Amino acid sequence: MADSAYPDFVATYWLHAGKVVPLGLPEEEASPHDFRARAEAAAAAGFRGIGMMHSDLMRVRSNYSFADMKAILADCGLIHLEFEFLVGWLEDGANGTQAERVFTELLSAADALGARHIKVGPDMDARDWPLEHMLERFTSLCARAAEVGTGIVLEPMPWSNVATVSQAVELVGGANCDNGGLLIDIWHMARGGNAYTDVASIPSGLIHHLEINDAASELVGSMFEDTVNQRLHCGRGAFDVPAFLHAVQTQGYRGPVGIEILSAVERERPYPDVLQDAIACARAQYDAITT
Repeated sequence: MADSAYPDFVATYWLHAGKVVPLGLPEEEASPHDFRARAEAAAAAGFRGIGMMHSDLMRVRSNYSFADMKAILADCGLIHLEFEFLVGWLEDGANGTQAERVFTELLSAADALGARHIKVGPDMDARDWPLEHMLERFTSLCARAAEVGTGIVLEPMPWSNVATVSQAVELVGGANCDNGGLLIDIWHMARGGNAYTDVASIPSGLIHHLEINDAASELVGSMFEDTVNQRLHCGRGAFDVPAFLHAVQTQGYRGPVGIEILSAVERERPYPDVLQDAIACARAQYDAITT
């Protein structure tokens, strides 16, 4: 298949971060590797975009100005930039204050660097928030993001209060914000018991981003351990990635696709090698799509 037949692939943060601690302390989660080197490696592998965690962004900003970062991305031909990961936005109190600080910093970076979107998560403790409250908060995030020309993508997760496709559609569709949409990750779909065909039923225009990866047929350890340590390159696990991609195509999404591999094994390998393997495996899944 020619390169033009593949989507623009985005190297999500975990692909190029190296040996870090996912969701650990900021100093453990931020990549120890130089931003320019990572951007160049992503571009060399064939990616057209790159992702950064908030913790990574803060560390990179100690060495590079926004102008420097923008020039590096342009030099590498990386046209898609994403930031993650906002949680706590449904809450008040200390968690809400922390979420506001992170969101403000991400908005500033998105404005300066022209980020495509900011990834947000539901309530990770699966508390039962009233839909009206969630709609109000999500709409507010989208309105503030629109002021700096970026988007908000909500990622349904099986352990959260937005675990199913129907719940996600109810929230994001109900908010009805042009720059607010869904991020559909095959791992969360499969582990959450959602059928691939559920993706095809999502209303047109609601999917704003996509992430692919693979995993074993059964959980390895807890749900958390499986998601942060045991993901596999596409085609090396039990997920039917081509069927998932076909469902996405049926739904109508044609935008960039992130490759997200959180793996204790891959974190021990040189990140340029991980990037090369990730995109080769993803392309093979597109080659295998049957209609």
